[in-house]
Amino acid sequence: MRLAEVVATSQKIAGTRARRAKVEGLADLLDRAEPEEIRILVGFLAGRPRQGRVGVGPAALWASKVDPAPEPILDIVEVDRVVGMIPGIRGSGSQARRAALLGSLLGRATPDEQNYLRRLLTGELRHGALEGLMMDAVAMAAGIDAAVVRRAAMLGGDLGSIAVPALTEGEAALRAMRIIPLRPVRPMLASTSGSAADAMESAGRASVEWKLDGVRIQAHRAGSRVAVFSRRLNEVTDRLPLVAEAVSGLPVSSVVLDGEVLAHDLEGLPERFEQIMSRFGTQRGGDRKPLFPYFFDILHLDGEDLIDLPLGRRIAMLENLVPAGYLVPRLVTDRVSEAEGALSEARRSLHEGIMVKAIGSTYQAGRRGSAWLKVKPAYHLDLVVLAAEWGHGRRTGRLSNLHLGARDTESDQFVMVGKTFKGLTDAMLAWQTERFLEIEHRRERHVVYLHPEVVVEVAFDGVQSSPVYPGGVALRFARVKQYRPDQPPDQADTIQRIRRIFEERGGLSVEAVGTRVGGFGHRDQQGADQDDLGQ
Repeated sequence: MRLAEVVATSQKIAGTRARRAKVEGLADLLDRAEPEEIRILVGFLAGRPRQGRVGVGPAALWASKVDPAPEPILDIVEVDRVVGMIPGIRGSGSQARRAALLGSLLGRATPDEQNYLRRLLTGELRHGALEGLMMDAVAMAAGIDAAVVRRAAMLGGDLGSIAVPALTEGEAALRAMRIIPLRPVRPMLASTSGSAADAMESAGRASVEWKLDGVRIQAHRAGSRVAVFSRRLNEVTDRLPLVAEAVSGLPVSSVVLDGEVLAHDLEGLPERFEQIMSRFGTQRGGDRKPLFPYFFDILHLDGEDLIDLPLGRRIAMLENLVPAGYLVPRLVTDRVSEAEGALSEARRSLHEGIMVKAIGSTYQAGRRGSAWLKVKPAYHLDLVVLAAEWGHGRRTGRLSNLHLGARDTESDQFVMVGKTFKGLTDAMLAWQTERFLEIEHRRERHVVYLHPEVVVEVAFDGVQSSPVYPGGVALRFARVKQYRPDQPPDQADTIQRIRRIFEERGGLSVEAVGTRVGGFGHRDQQGADQDDLGQ
């Protein structure tokens, strides 16, 4: 298949707002692909090449000036082959050799193909709901129910590898898929609820769990081997020795657990999330303060997949297996008063809030649904940084004021919803200036526009109408809480969610009921729950 066909489809999809038309365009292209092209094609269309990052920065890619080819000659298998060679180029002069190989590839591409390849390799195509669209397109092209494709993608982790059996073998091949311990499973995510009462009204009888501020993990064991994965499904076993030790000690032959890791100060209180993330990113063996595991769900046990069981049964199996010191504090109730009591107790213990999970819900990855709801004392969103402005005064020479964007699930674009410079520490300013210049797309006077790669957690007091921003709404009193380095931009919060907050409050901004407080009590109280990082 010619790369030009992929580019034309990408442009067509970008030019329409109708989701059905987008899915049909993608499905038509998938239907014409050869078996050996399917996985490559899915990655290209979803904006996620199967090789991941290639080791050439955005600035270098966009700065390279290569004369384009007059006619389209590239096919996707050839492009995939060249892209696959780049990460293997290492050692002295590797950057120059990688650039030369990419330059040769770009020299065989037309202007439209060059632009597409640069956006593909810098991650700029990974926006909106592209992966969700691809799941629906695979289902349409294969004639399979979309729910079956989504479930298979959850189990397989890689949509490209799922598309191959879907399109060549059919629905039976996907239905036969099972959890394979040591192969990561996509995590289930949660939506946000404004209050414990609203969450309980939606969930009914629910597991009400303390919401903690850790880093999401998934722990696997098969026989004597243990593997731990991050939310992005990268293996991080060597960074988390206490997790491996805890899972190794369980009386099982195979298991998959969902949870988080936390660290504590000398008084037994939890460290802030950014401190945990820093330790999470650098810890090897026991050379840093340890990160403790706390589990809140079980997905597989001794050869049996549990994801289709109701949460109540999964909780019973989890509590029967895992020692209480490694479990999230929870109660099962249908009473709002008890949920509100749990929220107050969690806040007194310096936790963020609570999770409210429908007791009959199954484990489903992908789109944030209403089965799991997080309740925090102030509104929090995970947004994408679209641009930053050069600072003034003591912030001169640093990128400061952030342009915040939410996902639009209809247009598959990011929609600006406000700006903020509040909450940024000196360390954050230094880090973001360096990081943002690495992912710079273009400049206009004092504004540096970025490739949409960085996710930031923002707290805010309400939502108000706005004639300035294209989404029609703006965040009120937004402030930065922390960056979310393990959260991909395609899982950021949506403009639709922000509009719902606006509508639920009668079009008026709302008072914050508190500020987010990280923290953890003593070990006998500890539990771990899913954060924005988690669910």
